[in-house]
Amino acid sequence: MIERVRLADDLQLSCRVWGSPSEHGIPIVMVHGLASNAQLWDGSARHLTTHGHGVIALDQRGHGTSDKPDDGYDMDTVTDDLATLLDILAQRDASWTRPLVVGQSWGGNVVIHLAARHPYRVRGVCAVDGGTIDLKSAFPHWDDCAQQLAPPHIAGTRYDRLWAAIKATHPDWSDDAVDATLANMEHLPDGTVRPWLTRERHMKILRGLWEHSPHDQFSQISVPVMFTPAIDNSDFSNRKRSALDVAEQHIRRCKVVPFIGADHDLHAQHPRRFADVIHDAITEGFFA
Repeated sequence: MIERVRLADDLQLSCRVWGSPSEHGIPIVMVHGLASNAQLWDGSARHLTTHGHGVIALDQRGHGTSDKPDDGYDMDTVTDDLATLLDILAQRDASWTRPLVVGQSWGGNVVIHLAARHPYRVRGVCAVDGGTIDLKSAFPHWDDCAQQLAPPHIAGTRYDRLWAAIKATHPDWSDDAVDATLANMEHLPDGTVRPWLTRERHMKILRGLWEHSPHDQFSQISVPVMFTPAIDNSDFSNRKRSALDVAEQHIRRCKVVPFIGADHDLHAQHPRRFADVIHDAITEGFFA
């Protein structure tokens, strides 16, 4: 089910809802990455519901079918969006009080920020190949970051060609996962696509991420944190491992479950495996 939740007069967020937690399950809220969308959580959400968990995935401001104001893309504001949504869910249904909040990539940094800024609203967080992103360490100057990480120009590409290209580069992804990736974009009547997140808003989020230093928050976090990084033999993964070592040293309750050889969107690539990792951590009492 898709529901629009009003946070303020000028902001409604679109949410994908898979019911409420059963007697043996917990509430789980899922947060996508930059220029992504809630649909990429579908596979994992379906598996989690079979374990009795309730799942809600949201399109963050500017993304998917959520509202798209011109401002509010800094880390504090998007994190407060999430905190407000959690309050509304708990007020409507007590079974949604203090959910586990899962975020991927930029969304991983958002949930780390949430854990530090609003700890009493969550039972724990999970950062999926994110949560340790520190762009300023790689790009000390914003202009360099903006030049290197600006989004590609995709608008005007034919949907069918883009679908085929994504499938070719991710042959082990299901068709549903490829469809979910294409939901990052508006499908136009002429058969082309246009990103839901405009380039200007994309750059505002990137600037907020560049300004964010998750390492400075690790020691402030009191709730359990799990990281599920995608790891390979690259220098980038070595830097990721070093950042995770810092997290394990400073976060009071920290767990790292690596996905060796996985894609950045590992939740879309391995939805059942990812759901099982989350469920196992829950049943083992890590997020108690």
